[in-house]
Order: sequence, then C-alpha cells, then structure tokens
Amino acid sequence: MSVVLITHPACLEHDTGPWHPESADRLRAVVRALEAEEFLPLLREPAPVASEEQLLRVHAADYVRAILAIRPEPGEQVALDADTLMSAGSAEAALRSAGGAVHAVDAVMEGWAKHAFVATRPPGHHAERSRPMGFCLFCNAAVAARHAQARWGLRRVAVVDFDVHHGNGTQDVCAADPDLFYASSHQFPCYPGTGDAAERGCAGNVVNATLAPGATGTDFRAAWERIILPALDGFAPDLLIVSAGFDAHKADPLAQLRVETADYRWLTERLLEVARRHCGGRLVSLLEGGYDLDALAACTAAHVRALLHG
Repeated sequence: MSVVLITHPACLEHDTGPWHPESADRLRAVVRALEAEEFLPLLREPAPVASEEQLLRVHAADYVRAILAIRPEPGEQVALDADTLMSAGSAEAALRSAGGAVHAVDAVMEGWAKHAFVATRPPGHHAERSRPMGFCLFCNAAVAARHAQARWGLRRVAVVDFDVHHGNGTQDVCAADPDLFYASSHQFPCYPGTGDAAERGCAGNVVNATLAPGATGTDFRAAWERIILPALDGFAPDLLIVSAGFDAHKADPLAQLRVETADYRWLTERLLEVARRHCGGRLVSLLEGGYDLDALAACTAAHVRALLHG
C-alpha cells in the first residue's frame, strides 16, 4: 500500500523575514530531499485548507477569527510574540498545514494510503487554544486527532512527538481527554518550559521523557524504548499521529541534544511496529521543527524512507 506526501506551495508564502529560523527554506529543503529517485513511489497530494469546523474542535472561535484576519501588506510581518510572526501569506499557510493534517487522516482511514507524511509550515505543536507561540499558529496534530474522533469515530488516538521542544499545545488538548494519548521526548530544561515527567494527564494518558542538554542518540533511543513505546503499546491506539520535529539532531542550532540521523530511522521503524500491532499500520506524520537545513533534509529522508519500507 502507498505512502502519501502532502504539501502545498502556499506554505512557502509564510514569510518570517530574512533571519528567522522557521523559514521557507526549511520546506524547500524537505521537498527537494523528497524529489530523489528513491521517493518516486510516493503519492503526492496538495494540502487543502482546514475548515472552520475542524479548527474549532481545538481552538477558540475568537482566536481562529483573529488569526485569519491578520493579513499584513506584502513584504511586511506582524509579530504575535517574540518568536511568532505572520505575513500576507501566513493565514493560508496555516490553514493548509492544519488541512494537510486532516487530509492525511482521511487518506489512511479511507485506505488508499497506509502512511502519510505532511510537509507543511508553519509547525503546530506549541499553539494553544487561544494563543500562538513558538512559531505555531494552529495545533495541527491536535486538529488531526480531533478530526479522527469526529469523522471516523475512533476511540483511541495517539500523538507522539520527537521534536526537541515539548509540544505544550498538543499536550493541553490530549491531557483532558482519556481517549487521546500524548507522549514526547524533549530536551529539559528548554523552551517552552513544560513537559515535566510528572505531567501525566487525566488518565495517565500523557508521558513525557525528558533529556538533559548534551544527551546522545543512545539516550534518545533509551527514552523511547524504556518509557514511551511501552506506554504507547499499553494505550493500543486506533490511529498513530507523529509530530516529526528533527531539531534534536546534533547539528541543530536551537537546542543541545546529540541525536543522529540514523536514530530517526530507528524510531520511525519502532513506531511503525506499534502501528502494525494496533491500528492496521495507520500512521500519519506531520513536520514540526528542524532548523539546520542539511540535517533537516537528511533526517526527513530517513524518516520517509522508513515509511516507504514499512
């Protein structure tokens, strides 16, 4: 069965300015890496825009309206906080990032793809119900999880997150719903300051594995093998959603972990094993962070290569 790549050129129009780490060059690097001959078997689909109904399952109505109303003049940016900017193209890019995540869920549930990788921006896992933060406008993984519940009637949806930063926005949505599961490995202490191991959710449905600055790929693998994967198996999801941030890589400038490219392929293979055991292999992966362009391209290729062979 096929793997689908979902992306859209409108996501390049989210203009964060010349010095911002979350730049359009990130998406260009990812798309270029996936144009290699080995990735020709990928199905390629455009990311649609998310509907208001889909966004409102996660975000407050006044927040959604406020974000979509911000339309700066071409070439200008509006700062929503110290890290998060919007340009003339940002609203559409954010809608397509969330919509791409929803489309990926539909692809694997309809059965015409077993796995999906959504290469869009802005990322999503820091966006809270009524607040943008950490480069994020809408919480794409949470929108996808709520869509899986609402449209497909799934009882147990898991989101796992290997971005170097804790996904506070995704956790906030999942923690209050015992039918959702959220697990994250992340550097701690680090931005945004959440994700302590003591944060357990309403039903033990949140699992945080913290890694100290300087932790290696060996430590990263151990955190998943000993803490997160057993808990994920215990949850036995009907669908597995992955927040795929590649900024724990040793080359990344925004944190201090020492994960290697091969570690991402290893983890992807372990996650596919879980998906095969519990949910017919259905796995949806969403691009989050990763700010060294060469490392981002190599890690994305390793991740998608594992999806193709899984």
